Amino acid sequence: MKPDIDSLTRETIVDFIGSIFDRRGNEEYLGEPVNMGQHMLQGATIAEQNGQPEEIIVGALLHDIGHFTSEFGTFTMNDTEDRHHEDAGAEVLEKFFPSIITDCVRYHVAAKRYLCATRTEYLRRLSKASIHSLNLQGGPMSAEEVAEFETNPNLEQIIAVRYLDDAGKRPDMETPDYWHFAPMVQRMVDRHGAAQT
Repeated sequence: MKPDIDSLTRETIVDFIGSIFDRRGNEEYLGEPVNMGQHMLQGATIAEQNGQPEEIIVGALLHDIGHFTSEFGTFTMNDTEDRHHEDAGAEVLEKFFPSIITDCVRYHVAAKRYLCATRTEYLRRLSKASIHSLNLQGGPMSAEEVAEFETNPNLEQIIAVRYLDDAGKRPDMETPDYWHFAPMVQRMVDRHGAAQT
């Protein structure tokens, strides 16, 4: 039986997310040459190798966790017919993680639309599957959407995670497993907990 999201705590969430990676990480990733676990682990590994701060590493590691919200028991989105994985993932994580992490999750799709609108070379770098999903997600942002998006205080981190999302699609890349990153995931959870007390 899957746990109800309300039964998860700061002490159990890190291990529970690890169990999702262990059990479901080998699921297909939307036509890309890597599976879901490889994709998220590659983003986190690239961030770590490049000396990025822990919030970027953890943001990259968890950005697609919304594909697994069925794991969180009775959790449901308001619109179950159109459950956008970025919103679903952020809603699951916001109880446990600081807003910089949940913003990286919530806005990683919007960041692709933003970059397509503001950096002409970015669109040429997208994979075929990513271009297909871009069209489904509304295409490049309008000027008004760009202006609003740029007001987010975590814009720099969201963009960094977006680039890591795009980079994490290499079938030949070796990475550590989730448990290598678990201590920093716990530190992000503890940081959020300290801010709440």
